[in-house]
Amino acid sequence: MDKTAIHDQIVETLKDIYDPEIPANIYDLGLIYKIDLEKLPEVTIEMTFTSPTCPMAEIIVYQIESRLKLIEGIEQVQVNVVFEPEWNQDCMSDEAKLKLGFL
Repeated sequence: MDKTAIHDQIVETLKDIYDPEIPANIYDLGLIYKIDLEKLPEVTIEMTFTSPTCPMAEIIVYQIESRLKLIEGIEQVQVNVVFEPEWNQDCMSDEAKLKLGFL
């Protein structure tokens, strides 16, 4: 499978992961800053949370790791949580803004 197909599958998988406190997926919320496929079969995800004290952080990271490993061609997943740049509402997709009442 080529990197484009794997990237597309990763995005679709991330769109199925939600922060239970917010009715939008983590991808459309803009929490995913980078998807690095340079070291396949290892994938590195750089992400943030809406708050550094997010009570669901560990569960969301676990969901990312476990679900992405189910994609053919991925054996390891490294999730790096960063807080620079700081997340804000401008990071969200228009779909998420609409769903959350910001548009």
